[in-house]
Amino acid sequence: MAATTQQTIELLLESYSMELETVMNYLANSVNLDGVRAEEIKKSLGGDVLGEITHAQQLANRIKQIGGHIPGSKALTLGKQIQPVTDTTDVVGVIRSVIAAEEAACAQYKKIIKAVEGEDYVTQDLCVRILADEEGHLVQFKGFLKEYTK
Repeated sequence: MAATTQQTIELLLESYSMELETVMNYLANSVNLDGVRAEEIKKSLGGDVLGEITHAQQLANRIKQIGGHIPGSKALTLGKQIQPVTDTTDVVGVIRSVIAAEEAACAQYKKIIKAVEGEDYVTQDLCVRILADEEGHLVQFKGFLKEYTK
């Protein structure tokens, strides 16, 4: 059975919070990391920030279109993701936290895609497109992990 509009809004709001938290964590790691080995990861994370903001904007617009309200920071649930590392040279730790965040995002978008199947094709299409982006990030960082753990 397909999700109700309110259930869809709640799922999208959860994704919206996840995207905003990802922006904060990627931004922090793209600035905080130190060392020669960190430069490629910093560049990649810094570049991904804009993509994650775009996802949040797309989700916000869809939430509004289907009758929802976009909350401010006080109403968001944050802190579910692995937080930025305290050891600024722990490149592998950052890569692993990015992989965890991307896997969680992929699972969340797959959940929404299934929940709206046959009812809300616009939301489903949006989530399929965002899922493709997230899977691309996931593959990229899994590749980084292979190299950095060699």
